[in-house]
Amino acid sequence: MSQHTILIIDDNDDLRENTAELLALAGYRTLVAEDGKKGVSLVLSGKPDLVVCDIMMPGLDGYGVLHLVRISGRAWKWAPMTISPSRLKSMS
Repeated sequence: MSQHTILIIDDNDDLRENTAELLALAGYRTLVAEDGKKGVSLVLSGKPDLVVCDIMMPGLDGYGVLHLVRISGRAWKWAPMTISPSRLKSMS
């Protein structure tokens, strides 16, 4: 049985590494990127089965990553993406 690969793109070191560790313990192969530019590169070269990407990152944010992956054509066919904010502001 082959391992599924999950790419985590997040500028928060602790969140990125902890998520990768938990997924590895659950039997997934993980790739990590600390910014959007490196994340797009890994999407195109690493062919992950799933991409989990932070929205709010300096430089290329999650929406920019999604846009670049979509226009690449070849990557979007096999790389589903979920975008999740790592930092939520209080709704007071």
